[in-house]
Amino acid sequence: MEQEKENNAQHFLDLIQKSRKGKFKVYIGMSAGVGKTYRMLQEAHSLLKNGIDVKIGYIETHMRKETHELLSGLPVIPRRTIFYKGKELEELDVQAIINLRPEVVIVDELAHTNVEGSKNEKRWQDVLEILEAGINVISAVNIQHIESLNEDVKRITGIDVQERIPDNVLRLADEVVNIDLTSEDLIARLKEGKIYTSDKIQTALTNFFKSDQILQLRELALKEVASQVVRKVESEVPNLHALRHEKLLACIGSNDKTAKIVIRKAARLASYYNGSWYVLYVETPKESSTRIALDKQRHLINNFKLAVQLGAEVIKIENKNIANAILMAVEEKHITTVCIGKPHLNLFKVILSTTIFRRLLNSLSLSNVDLVILS
Repeated sequence: MEQEKENNAQHFLDLIQKSRKGKFKVYIGMSAGVGKTYRMLQEAHSLLKNGIDVKIGYIETHMRKETHELLSGLPVIPRRTIFYKGKELEELDVQAIINLRPEVVIVDELAHTNVEGSKNEKRWQDVLEILEAGINVISAVNIQHIESLNEDVKRITGIDVQERIPDNVLRLADEVVNIDLTSEDLIARLKEGKIYTSDKIQTALTNFFKSDQILQLRELALKEVASQVVRKVESEVPNLHALRHEKLLACIGSNDKTAKIVIRKAARLASYYNGSWYVLYVETPKESSTRIALDKQRHLINNFKLAVQLGAEVIKIENKNIANAILMAVEEKHITTVCIGKPHLNLFKVILSTTIFRRLLNSLSLSNVDLVILS
């Protein structure tokens, strides 16, 4: 009875805290130039006309004439000036926003990395701080900056995007709006000089702005917004939840590249199924802390951090038998799906060469646990 009272009180407290936070709206697009900033400024004008206290916290117009003109008439909060390596740079002034307490603040470039010495390393952290202060935020980000899509974006574009936001930041959004354009329309905008200056157009056309790449990025953006809608519906209408709550176990080894792929793809699966997930690393005797190479140890730590950032709980088990360790974790955490890398990779080289792997498959099958091989 006492426990039930505590749970009810905690639930009510959570509701109160949630109601005190600002609402978060994110415009997402497949690439630069689709019109995210333009749309945010249009919305700011609309809010202002309706008597809402809206202010510009940070907008990057990229010298696009149409976008820049929309800034006219909108109240702007001055940026914070920072001197870094002899240069005067400007950043979002989080404290000024919190002090002024507008009803809505527009903050562009959600994936931006702040200048060294700033309170927060990333702008998305600034936004979370503003939301915690009870201020509503409208922001924007491109699909290639979503952490769990990093491998997919790299495969499509050949670019390893460095500025990324954790998937969880996007999940915190109360509304996610996709600004969609056909590849033809986007390329036409580029050729008309509406995205970059004339000296950069040809380079853009031969690199990032290729029709096939744009189509694939567009598909990623559409899928992301669709999955956001599904999650929102499921969270708000409990009866629509699946019969079983998905719990995923992503198994990684010390191979850095493979581990990142498994972690990011497992994060996508967990997000799609609106389930919880874990990352399991089995430390065998040959990879004990006294025997593992320092670079592998560093990669492991970074991958553990990545997993936590993407919303996973990390499990580390010392066991000479990887299959047994996996089965133990499956039973303890009530796992519904086990995710592993390609069988020829280092993590499962040992168990695949023996009958133990067959035992793992049989045990998972008997337990009604799915096995997914990620590549």
